[in-house]
Amino acid sequence: MRILIVEDEGEVAALIKTGLEDYGFEATIAGDAMEAQQRLAERDFDIVILDVNLPIISGFDLCRMIRNRFETLPILMLTAFGSTTSKLDGFDAGADDYLVKPFEFRELVARLRALTRRNSVQSTDLPVLKIADLELNQQSKTVKRGNQKIMLTARELALLEFFLKNQNRALTRNEIIEHVWDINFDTGTNVVDVYVNYLRKKIDKDFPLKLIHTLSGIGYIMQATDD
Repeated sequence: MRILIVEDEGEVAALIKTGLEDYGFEATIAGDAMEAQQRLAERDFDIVILDVNLPIISGFDLCRMIRNRFETLPILMLTAFGSTTSKLDGFDAGADDYLVKPFEFRELVARLRALTRRNSVQSTDLPVLKIADLELNQQSKTVKRGNQKIMLTARELALLEFFLKNQNRALTRNEIIEHVWDINFDTGTNVVDVYVNYLRKKIDKDFPLKLIHTLSGIGYIMQATDD
């Protein structure tokens, strides 16, 4: 596994690099956003570990830049900023996971493996998932409802894909977290509700037929019926 570590604190970056190499991974360090972009242009990486507090260009902004250029490259934000707002900002920017310092190195490795495993699995399902007039092309990662193209973040796209693969089935919040966030992700807040709300605004708000429905005391269900 080839990993790019974007971290401006040299000692921290070196410790992460050494630890990853002990697990047999190949790690490269970039100290800021410009160096990170140069490294990404020079070679292919399997995953990016990204600090938030970077000089000149923040980790959030760099995450957006990377996501715009590399749609499927897994990004794990590793930072001391552990507030719910920071986590949601990271996911909005296109991060796939978020780990707060200090951390257990085994957990970091487990998250990296989970992210790359999900990215490498080739879908055996039909290339296009549909419900009513909503379509998700799993190969191009494009979404449209009727004739309208809908732009989603990486996290919203993963959430929609999970809903579409489990349409007409009640899904608990814990089940959604375990599948969409890959592992037992716990922000201590209503992160699932926040992202379902984001998704609803994009795929349901301007359309008469609502597709995502709340199940009181349970979670959510995607189905093509009126409330």
